[in-house]
Amino acid sequence: MDGGGRLARSQRSPRPQNELMDALVGVAAVLRARLPFVSSLAGGRRRHHQPSGLIAFLERLPRRAGLAATLLLLTTSVGLGIVKGGHLEQFLASVSEARNAIANSAGFRITSVAINGRKQLTQDEILVIGGVNGSSSLLFLDAASVREKLKADPWIAEATVLKLYPGQLRIDIVERAPFALWQRDGQLSVISEDGAVLDRYVTPRFLNLPLVVGKGAETRARDFLALLARYPQVRAATKAVIFVGERRWNLRLKDGLDIRLPENDVGNALAALSKLDKEDRLFSRDIVAVDMRLPDRLTVQLSEDAAKAREELFKDKKSKKKAGDA
Repeated sequence: MDGGGRLARSQRSPRPQNELMDALVGVAAVLRARLPFVSSLAGGRRRHHQPSGLIAFLERLPRRAGLAATLLLLTTSVGLGIVKGGHLEQFLASVSEARNAIANSAGFRITSVAINGRKQLTQDEILVIGGVNGSSSLLFLDAASVREKLKADPWIAEATVLKLYPGQLRIDIVERAPFALWQRDGQLSVISEDGAVLDRYVTPRFLNLPLVVGKGAETRARDFLALLARYPQVRAATKAVIFVGERRWNLRLKDGLDIRLPENDVGNALAALSKLDKEDRLFSRDIVAVDMRLPDRLTVQLSEDAAKAREELFKDKKSKKKAGDA
C-alpha cells in the first residue's frame, strides 16, 4: 500500500504482456509445425530452458510492434496453409463473393442487362460465357475480363462491355454467322466463313447449310462455294463438296453422281458441266461418275445396270452384223 492506505498500482500492467506472450507461443507452435528450422530452434530452447532467438526478439519489441509482428506471422501462416492445401481458388472466390455482397447491399447490384447483336446465342448463354451471374456487382465487375471471355467464344467475333452506374450493364456483340456444315472423320460441325468451328452439335436449324467434307475444306470452302454459286444448275443438284488430298474438289450430287473436278481451271470445268446438263441432260443419265481431271477429255462411268445393258446392246449389234455378212 502507499502512504494513504491505497493499493499501489504498478506503472505497467502485466496483462497485455501476458496476452502477447500467449499469442507468441501459439505462433511459435504453428511455425514449428510448418517450418523445420523453427522446430530446431524450439528444440534448442527445451534443451537449454531458454527462449529461442525469435521469441526473445519478439519479447523485446514494444507492445504494438510485437502485436503487429504476431499478426503478420499469423497471416503468413494462414496464407501458407491456403496455398499448400490447394484452397487458393476457393479462398479467392469467397473473397469475391463477400465484396460483391457488400457492393450489392450498397446499391451497386446489376438490375438490368441490355445485350445487342445476338442472333444465335441467348441472353443467358452470353451472360454465362462472360461470367456474369446474379451475385455479380457492377462496382467490382471487370469489363475488360468479361469482354475477353466473350471474344474467346467461337460464336462471338467482337464484343463491347459498358458499365452504366449504378446498376445497368450493356453488352454489344458481333456474332459469326453459320456458313456451312463441315464433316471430317465422321464428325459433323457448324463452321463460319473463316473456317472457325462454331458448334459440334448440329441442330435441325443448320441442316440446310452446304455440306463440305475433308481435311482443309473448312478454310477453302468459302471461295469454292462462291465459284459454284455462279452455276446455279450445278449448285442446285449438289449435295456435298469434297476436298480431296487438300488439292482439288469433287462434287457429290443429290442422286449419288460423283463429279471429279480438275485441280486447275475449275471454273471452266463447271461451265462445261453446266452446259452438258442443259444440252444433254447429263445429270439424268444412268451414270455413277464423271471424271474431268484431264483437260482434254471427259470420262463417264456407267452404272452397273447401264454397263450390262450397253454390253448386251453391243453383243446384239455384233451378232446381227455377222448374220448380215453371212
